[in-house]
Amino acid sequence: MSWRPRLVALDVDGTVVDRDGKLPDSVRGVVADLIKTGTRVVLATGRSWQGTQPIFDGLQLPGGPAVCSNGAVEVSYPPTAVLRSVTFDSSEVVRKVLAHKPNTLVAVEEVGRGYRVSGNFPDGDLTGEMIISDVEEMISQPVTRVVLRDPSSTDQEFIEMALGLGLVGCSYFIGWSAWLDIVPEGVNKGTALADITASLQIDPADVLAMGDGRNDLEMLRWAGRGVALGDAPTEVKDIADHVTGRFDDGGTVEELSRWL
Repeated sequence: MSWRPRLVALDVDGTVVDRDGKLPDSVRGVVADLIKTGTRVVLATGRSWQGTQPIFDGLQLPGGPAVCSNGAVEVSYPPTAVLRSVTFDSSEVVRKVLAHKPNTLVAVEEVGRGYRVSGNFPDGDLTGEMIISDVEEMISQPVTRVVLRDPSSTDQEFIEMALGLGLVGCSYFIGWSAWLDIVPEGVNKGTALADITASLQIDPADVLAMGDGRNDLEMLRWAGRGVALGDAPTEVKDIADHVTGRFDDGGTVEELSRWL
């Protein structure tokens, strides 16, 4: 193949690290080899920067940008500097969801710090400082991101709820569990990467993007080559240019090794 990527955009959870957050040596190695070829590697994740920085460091990426919070926050590192953050009024959406599912946990991102939360989220769900707050106070100011979580529900129930409520004025992503991630309307990993690649003078056609979640759909469509992990939901595989193996079977390494 004559085509090769100038920039590789990588989702984190399920693409770079496993479900327990472990970074395999094989992934670290192939990313290091890609960087040696002059290929830029950019993390594009739903994680906040606090949760992204350890992965950035673990991969030993050279200084550069990262896409966090599903595209609502762009960070340069090192040193840490917020390049861009997009906010919105989340009050109507949050009230709609709570009226439908009153026991839903709510978190709003405090960029560079952690989250304001309505209660204790399951261990490992969020990173950074957790500040217990009143929901109405949390949604009284514009925010970059809201996380809605109901440990007693399923991802399918949350999909049906989101569709049934007709959420408008925002972009939302359903996670692997009953997790609704809400960011400003029109914001996603693809829009943030478009901003970054424009500043680097890299054409989207020269970008390889990899991911395994519903929040990767726009990124995979946007990139010149969009690759879904074998673990991805059907709707993600269906829009991908290629489906690699499952993460635990070395799917990430299999795809990235093509370009060495």
